[in-house]
Amino acid sequence: MENHGRGPGPRPAAGEDGEPALGPPGPLPYEGVWRFTAPAVDASVPQARHAVRDLLRRQGVPVSDDLVQGLLLIVSELVTNAVRHAALLSPMLAVEVAVGAEWVRVSVEDNHPYRPTALETDHSGEGGRGLLLVREVTREAGGVCDVEHTAGGGKVIWAALPLAPVRVL
Repeated sequence: MENHGRGPGPRPAAGEDGEPALGPPGPLPYEGVWRFTAPAVDASVPQARHAVRDLLRRQGVPVSDDLVQGLLLIVSELVTNAVRHAALLSPMLAVEVAVGAEWVRVSVEDNHPYRPTALETDHSGEGGRGLLLVREVTREAGGVCDVEHTAGGGKVIWAALPLAPVRVL
């Protein structure tokens, strides 16, 4: 996977007296937006999952094990859908992780114009439940998810989950 990440920028410098400079507080150390691109092939599913897991660890994002597992399941389902349903028109896909003070958002973007909907469960068929699973995992975590069109005619499917409140001492 190719990483086009951009982490948090430098912190504001201290004032002349050595005290922190006045003004709005800067971003938390783990805040930022990172984007990975990958070919729309089966091998990209575990690569995306591992890249997201490693990014969360490396940045020190305060996520519980349950939240990490939910995020990784969401990434796996969304990348799998892009590989299965969009690869013909979109040989590359992008995974983006955006982390703020209170939310972590994962999204998968492809260039296929079809905007999927969460299908009702068909117990007799295989597949077709990925977006339902994404929706349920997101809902249980107290988050939101959606599908949006991109300016280039493709789509981005995203899920944003709340982080546990961080105590600042």
